[in-house]
Amino acid sequence: MICSLKHSALSPTTINGSDPVVRRNTRLAAGKAFFLSPLGAPKGLKGSLLVSKPLHLTSIEAFSPKGRNARPRSIVCKAYEAEPVGAGEAKPEAARKAKIGVYFATWWALNVVFNIYNKKVLNAFPYPWLTSTLSLACGSLMMLISWATRITPAPKTDFEFWKTLLPVAVAHTIGHVAATVSMSKVAVSFTHIIKSGEPAFSVLVSRFILGESFPAGVYLSLLPIIGGCALAAVTELNFNMIGFMGAMISNLAFVFRNIFSKKGMKGKSVSGMNYYACLSMLSLLILTPFAIAVEGPQMWAAGWQNALSQIGPNFVWWVAAQSVFYHLYNQVSYMSLDEISPLTFSIGNTMKRISVIVSSIIIFRTPVQPVNALGAAIAVLGTFLYSQVALPHLSSQIVPTNF
Repeated sequence: MICSLKHSALSPTTINGSDPVVRRNTRLAAGKAFFLSPLGAPKGLKGSLLVSKPLHLTSIEAFSPKGRNARPRSIVCKAYEAEPVGAGEAKPEAARKAKIGVYFATWWALNVVFNIYNKKVLNAFPYPWLTSTLSLACGSLMMLISWATRITPAPKTDFEFWKTLLPVAVAHTIGHVAATVSMSKVAVSFTHIIKSGEPAFSVLVSRFILGESFPAGVYLSLLPIIGGCALAAVTELNFNMIGFMGAMISNLAFVFRNIFSKKGMKGKSVSGMNYYACLSMLSLLILTPFAIAVEGPQMWAAGWQNALSQIGPNFVWWVAAQSVFYHLYNQVSYMSLDEISPLTFSIGNTMKRISVIVSSIIIFRTPVQPVNALGAAIAVLGTFLYSQVALPHLSSQIVPTNF
């Protein structure tokens, strides 16, 4: 074996890493320092090389001569200093945390922008069914182009995949439309305050429908959520029953979507980005006929002309922006779920709601009473506490929440 040493200067004598070394009758003890006699040293000079760092040998074949009278042979070896265990792990871990941080920041920013443009569109064009359809259509088209141009690898799916995705898509469609209906009737901040109560629906559905049981701390964490949402709803200045019920139905629908997703997608090797793309396409097929039946092309045409006359060409950009940003923020949220645990995601989702509520109040100048703000703060705080004590025990929290 050929010795390759990283020592630049060795004492009392040095050895060239490529010089052959003759093994004498010495024993090498694993993990201990050993001595090598330098080749070509003058007779009588008992020089030695002390190697205190561990060396890895690539081969130890023929390390001792065979037979009594066998002539000692030169053993050629290669050795290198062992690197400290875990030395290369710090950088990948730091890079992973930085990647997650970028995902979270992008997710929150895109969600805030989407909610702003979505509300601006709904204020001028109060047709939530068509608005919801356009959001799904835009995302589906973007992903089809990405697959066709090979920017993103297309997922490998089969009939069983789409079969298990169907109930997820039904629940996703109901939740998406209900949330958009709520946004068309009440302030963005109010919709998100009510949406903060989704954990309560998760626990109740899991308890009474799925038969799951939870520690007492889980049920206690629901009290500030329910109380805060109730306080905010009672003191909301622009309270609307349709808007309130839309947010509540959206909560319930997304809980069932999460349950169906967890039960049906076990063992499916589809990335978060492609999973959401397939979900959008199937939801679009489900939603389109209902949107036509509920609102219809005639209402859309009249409302479109009215919005253009009031807003001008900027209205078209608003519709395009809300559709694009809806898909992008959901896509990033699903991508982040590939990198983090559901618990970490739930905490990020709570912080996302805070950013949306605060930004919407500032941008739309929504009047907020002190009692209303207190209720919102209690509800959001309760959601955070719930994520700390409840989510490790709750199997249905598996996919991100829209809006």
